[in-house]
Amino acid sequence: MNALSRNTYTEAWASLGLTIPRPKAILCISAHWFVPQTGVTVATAPRTIHDFGGFPPELYRVRYPAPGDPALARRVQELLRPLPVNLDESWGLDHGAWSVLRHVYPQADIPVVQLSIDETQPALYHYELGRRLAPLRDEGVLIAGSGNLVHNLHAYAWGRHIVEPFDWAVAFERRAREWILAGEHQPLVHYERLGPQALLSIPTPDHYLPLLYVVASRQADDIAAFPVEGVDGGSISMLAVKIG
Repeated sequence: MNALSRNTYTEAWASLGLTIPRPKAILCISAHWFVPQTGVTVATAPRTIHDFGGFPPELYRVRYPAPGDPALARRVQELLRPLPVNLDESWGLDHGAWSVLRHVYPQADIPVVQLSIDETQPALYHYELGRRLAPLRDEGVLIAGSGNLVHNLHAYAWGRHIVEPFDWAVAFERRAREWILAGEHQPLVHYERLGPQALLSIPTPDHYLPLLYVVASRQADDIAAFPVEGVDGGSISMLAVKIG
């Protein structure tokens, strides 16, 4: 529902669009394209996908008509070679992409390409893909990961009053911040070894893995910052990580 809302999160997303250098294109890694292969959207006019159910009708009327960028899709394919990367014409922009981007770039005038997350591969694999995609930053492409550092829907306070964040969510987010600021990525990659706090925060990897693509693109002189903060429903971190 943040796609329709105006709150501290969406205002911070809008501020990002006004303060970071305007990219020539966006490569988005969304938690919601989690499939058993690596694919990249190649359509010139990607459709807006409403990949959810049970929400108010106005959410299904949202469209984000950003153009695609077939040249960028093929550049991604080139950077990841010899890994087979499918040029996908059927997928579009899922809500992991458009619910945020409609606040960051409301005019929908920057081309967007989505990269799928291969659900069959471990976290290290995705981190290494992020490193191989890092040259795109110097080519004017914004690498945007859309997910959540902490994402536990089983513990989420559905329909209840505002709740305080769970201790385990706060503790894991704090540790992750420290590693991101220090450029220590190995604990983030091997999060399964970090104990109960990490396992509660990341019960499934889909929402966590986009972060690894972003931190993997970090260069030696890059500064990490957190332009959006907060924990929603006790168990969903809204933390945004900005590199560079």
